[in-house]
Amino acid sequence: MKSNNTEQTNQANAISARGLRIAIVESQYHHEICTGLSTGAVDAFMNAGGDSQDILHVHAPGSYELVSISLALAERSDIDAVVALGCVLTGETSHDRYICDAVAHGLVNVTIRTGKPVAFGVLTCITIEQARARAGGSKGNKGIEAMHAAIAATRTIREIRDGGVVARSSVAIGASR
Repeated sequence: MKSNNTEQTNQANAISARGLRIAIVESQYHHEICTGLSTGAVDAFMNAGGDSQDILHVHAPGSYELVSISLALAERSDIDAVVALGCVLTGETSHDRYICDAVAHGLVNVTIRTGKPVAFGVLTCITIEQARARAGGSKGNKGIEAMHAAIAATRTIREIRDGGVVARSSVAIGASR
C-alpha cells in the first residue's frame, strides 16, 4: 500500500522526529490494513528525520490489547511516545462500539497515567474498503497522521516542561475569528 499523500508529506517537513524514540503498537487483526497503517507511520517517522533504530515495533493480537501493550511501552523510560494502530469494522452486532470505546478511553488513560502521548491510529470503519482507503489508499494514511500527532505532541510537551514558550496561533482559545 502506498503511503504517499502530499499534504501529509508537507506536514512531516514541519516536525522533527530527530532524537525521539517512539513505539508503534500494531494490531494483527485485519493484518493487511494494519500493515498499511504501520508502513505509513514508519515512513512518517523517517521522513521527519527519525532514525530507524529509534522505532520500537510491537504487535498486539487485536485492537483491544493495544491499551495494555501501550501502557507497558509508555511506562518505559526509553520511550517518548506510542502510536497505537488498529482497525475495527462494524459488524452485525454492537461489539465494535464496545471495543472502540474501550480502546479510546484506555489509550487516553495511558496518556494521563504516564504523561506521554499515545496517538490514536485505530480505524473505525463500516467496510473493509473504507479501511483500505484510509490505510494508504485514496483517503491517505491514518498511520502517517498518528505518527505526526505523536511527534508533535512529544515536542510540545517537552517545550512546556522545559519552560519554553509554545507558539500560539491566531485561532487560540478565546481568539476572535
